[in-house]
Amino acid sequence: MPLKLPVFRKKVLELLSSTGEKKVMHLSDTPESAYRFIKALIEKTRPDYIIHTGDLADNVKLERRPELRPLYKGSLRKLAGVLRGSDARLYIVPGNEDDPELVREFFGDTVFEPGTIVEIEGVRFALGHTWKDVIGKDADFKLYGHNFKLIENGLNGVLGVNFVLLPSRRTYRVKYPGGTDLDRGYKMWRGL
Repeated sequence: MPLKLPVFRKKVLELLSSTGEKKVMHLSDTPESAYRFIKALIEKTRPDYIIHTGDLADNVKLERRPELRPLYKGSLRKLAGVLRGSDARLYIVPGNEDDPELVREFFGDTVFEPGTIVEIEGVRFALGHTWKDVIGKDADFKLYGHNFKLIENGLNGVLGVNFVLLPSRRTYRVKYPGGTDLDRGYKMWRGL
């Protein structure tokens, strides 16, 4: 069943799917309910690079509920299938709700420590789970998630799926489906 999208989102997706530029897709704090949306977004936009800045199965609060490890592992397996099923080069940063050992089991050498700087198509990206991991880093873009905080040169993957087009460095955001924040366990938008 195809996803029904608002008109504005459709226009952004049309632009992203038709550009000849390289595409970096950035997401963060993804509950399992968003995996179908992420898969459709990947199929539509065909990103060259995908960066996930942690909390890969954000509906499973593993940090607080370690007994949910089997559920987390199943969710991680599903997301790995979605992300690895693309032709994109992956960069994965574990978050506070992730088990780094399991993340490495599913994503191997595509896993990076928070605070890592990577160069993609001549552009420097600081990768972290929280804004504290990337603040002060010498990078063109600072990618993170975890909460709703905004920083200079930062792209927060909680607020939406970010795209950076290269070499122009134009950025676009595609909002997550309605209900994503509830599935993350957020009762309300804090700090805005």
